[in-house]
Amino acid sequence: MTSRHLAITMGDPAGIGPEIIVKACVGLKERIAKGDLRLLVIGSGAALEGAKAALGADVAIPQVMADDREWPNLCYLQADTEGDPIKPGVLSADGGRFAYKAIEQGVRLTQAGRTAAIVTAPLNKEALNKAGYHFPGHTEMLAHLTGVRGSVMLLAHGNMRVSHVSTHVALEDVPKRLTPERLRMVIDLTNDALLRLGIAKPKIAIAALNPHAGEGGLFGRQDIDVSAPTIAKAVADGLDVVGPVPGDTIFVKLRAGQYDAAVAMYHDQGHIPVKLLGFQVDPATGRWQELSGVNITLGLPIIRTSVDHGTAFDIAGKGIANEHSLIEAIDYAERLAAGVSASKS
Repeated sequence: MTSRHLAITMGDPAGIGPEIIVKACVGLKERIAKGDLRLLVIGSGAALEGAKAALGADVAIPQVMADDREWPNLCYLQADTEGDPIKPGVLSADGGRFAYKAIEQGVRLTQAGRTAAIVTAPLNKEALNKAGYHFPGHTEMLAHLTGVRGSVMLLAHGNMRVSHVSTHVALEDVPKRLTPERLRMVIDLTNDALLRLGIAKPKIAIAALNPHAGEGGLFGRQDIDVSAPTIAKAVADGLDVVGPVPGDTIFVKLRAGQYDAAVAMYHDQGHIPVKLLGFQVDPATGRWQELSGVNITLGLPIIRTSVDHGTAFDIAGKGIANEHSLIEAIDYAERLAAGVSASKS
């Protein structure tokens, strides 16, 4: 537990962000009332009030100012001025503007020490670009706002923790992103995150880029020439790292608990196994019953966690969005913040 607030950014107000935030606040009401958890929601006040009214939620979320000396345990900060009403499920530049401004304020407050971490609800990339903010997503935006050149995405669902060497790049560019420097950075940041999560001796597996880890060079030499020597150097430096492990077995072994985390080479290699396990579907209706999983950005000077799903414009405003991933992201942010505090004491 940290005594400081967690900044909860709303993402695109036209998505399910306002709804899952209100539902999470209701579900965490007792902890908030006791002061065990403190949340500062940042976004559109109109969208937040609209979600509360639509859900009939009995929870008070008063507005505060960024420079107020004290904040109540649960409160909200207006990210920017309201324009035309933002309608659920309707893409707009205003939605992208609010998403960016909320992140900008959350980063500023966390860097200043007013908030312990930032927890992000989903944004829409098209709306973000329509508003004039040309970023592929949250991760790149956060790197820009914090002045970081390289960051790492880590997805978590239960004991499935997967960090990524590359994410939002074309598959043809993935082999170029696999360098000894980048892989070692991902290994080190993953190891540090596991330590902060309370895992005393982390064991990390490195996924192969090519089928069968290159099959002795028949299917490519990146695993042999880049990954294997980098892994050997990490082991020599005292880290427990294994691989390259073929991509078709590494995640089965991770799920079985043989490793504490895996390093994926590219976006879909790492995302598919985590989302396959984290998204539960009702076989009768084909709808998601539960969305579980957390996106954690490593390598930033601040702690950032996020839901592992999108804005879901198709169900926004219908009252059926699931808040479990957001609650998990809040829990991870707390644990990581507590791990940082412990390491400094």
